[in-house]
Amino acid sequence: MKQKLAKLVDVKSLVTLALTGVFCTLAWRGTVSAAQFVTIFTTVIAFYFGTQHTKSQRGEGGDEKGH
Repeated sequence: MKQKLAKLVDVKSLVTLALTGVFCTLAWRGTVSAAQFVTIFTTVIAFYFGTQHTKSQRGEGGDEKGH
């Protein structure tokens, strides 16, 4: 449980959560359009999960190249 909490407090996770909150607020207020929100949110989430996937591959593979 502590490991999962520690991973959640990772800088990338905090940035992802903060950006998600900000863009949800902006979309709710009508400051950004739905199309802009989807584009930005998809980019942020894809980056987050891409880095998490790469990190997990490196941890399982034992070397830095993920092999």
